[in-house]
Amino acid sequence: MFKFIQKHSILSFSIAIIFTCTVLVFFATEASYNAIDIASLWVRNYFGYFYLYLGFACVLALLAIACSRYGNLKLGQPTAQPEYSLWAWTAMLYSAGMGSGILLRAVQEPVYMQQNSPYSSNLPADTLALEFTFYQWGLTAWAFYGLFALIIGYGLYIKKRKVSISATIEDHVKSNTVKHTVDVITIITTVFGLIAAIGLGTTQIKGGINHITDANFGLTTTILLCVLISAVACYSAWQGVNKGIQIFSKLNIIVTLAILIFIFATSDMSAILTSFATATFYYIIDFIPMSLAIGDYNPGTEFLTSWTFYYWAFWLSWAPFTGIFIARISKGRTIRQLLLGVLIIPCLGTFFWFSVFGTAAFNLIEGWGAYNNEFGNVFSSIFVFFEHYPYATFLNITSVFLLISFLITSVDSAVFVLSMFTDKGAKNPSKTHRIIWSIFILLATIALVLLGNVKANINVLEAVQRLLIITSLPFAFFIIIMFAFFIKDLRTHNVQERK
Repeated sequence: MFKFIQKHSILSFSIAIIFTCTVLVFFATEASYNAIDIASLWVRNYFGYFYLYLGFACVLALLAIACSRYGNLKLGQPTAQPEYSLWAWTAMLYSAGMGSGILLRAVQEPVYMQQNSPYSSNLPADTLALEFTFYQWGLTAWAFYGLFALIIGYGLYIKKRKVSISATIEDHVKSNTVKHTVDVITIITTVFGLIAAIGLGTTQIKGGINHITDANFGLTTTILLCVLISAVACYSAWQGVNKGIQIFSKLNIIVTLAILIFIFATSDMSAILTSFATATFYYIIDFIPMSLAIGDYNPGTEFLTSWTFYYWAFWLSWAPFTGIFIARISKGRTIRQLLLGVLIIPCLGTFFWFSVFGTAAFNLIEGWGAYNNEFGNVFSSIFVFFEHYPYATFLNITSVFLLISFLITSVDSAVFVLSMFTDKGAKNPSKTHRIIWSIFILLATIALVLLGNVKANINVLEAVQRLLIITSLPFAFFIIIMFAFFIKDLRTHNVQERK
């Protein structure tokens, strides 16, 4: 046992930190929440807008690289072909990158934005609501993912480095202490982002079960769902990318498309298509001022804190494992194919998803004549929405199973990537590492769920928002350093190629 700890020091340090945090939350839940609340307020006050500017810079940087001569570089040998088809590749990156979030927010977010416009605008409330929803789920989120996928993919397949974040700076930083610290921070950030998704997802699943059965299941049910999802995800990660993760990812996309097509076909299709086209057009036109929150496009610190700052912190916390997972499945593609694929394909899919559910919800509210916060609960809004469609019970049950499957895919992808981090960058990490991470992710998730239930007026979402704002901050600064070193490596590679 001692030899294993010595041999895998990064795993040991990371687990020790996560275990310590978990124990603190278990035994000092309210004190832990209060400390997180104070720290998150400080971060939001001093670094909130930094998140906005960083996200905008990432989008510009990726578009510039994709359109440059560097876009022709292939991740692998010049004759290498993509390891996965476009369909399988898209399914896996989307399941890992967004997953259950699109079900969590499908109705609640567009309706909230319609009823509480982020800023004054000449646009109709429906269009502005969809446009701002697109902004929070669009290019910036995928730019964070794409940046990591690009840098890790370049290092893995062109520079022949191991799979780790510290490998991106190893040519410039020789200190093992610094490199190990970077890896540990990456792992901690990834784990907190992951447990946030599990905590939110399981709470929504519980909300769906309560809605379907007209019951009132509580905290114990949420914890049991965490155990179930972690167990199945562990088995999927044990099986590996080709057998476990790819199968679940394809299943998720098929079921998601089936639900999307059904709602689209049974709603006002003309209104949906018009909303999709119009909101997408204005999103592109207004992207720069929205990204910088300047002039009339500034919703104010309070609104940004509750929404955009939180989202950017969430995408950042998911960026390491999602980016590395995308890099892992992108062998044989050019940098241009990787970046444009990551930026455009999932964005358009997400925009159409929110257009379908958002427009359909707007039409329902218009038909009611008044809105009494029917879609106000983020954890049950989509189930309430389905009640107004044929086969409501079937849709709700299917959505519950889809939520479970999405979470399994997110967890098994993360377990696989975390195992690569801690097993010396192995592309097919030890199954012992996969089991260890599955167990500790479960324990940390239960701690977060408890944290979200510490006070009557606090839910898991609020606990997650506060936690992620803190844990993603160090990583936000590291992104700048990592990208600067990458550009230097890229220019050096180009000079060597010319010689």
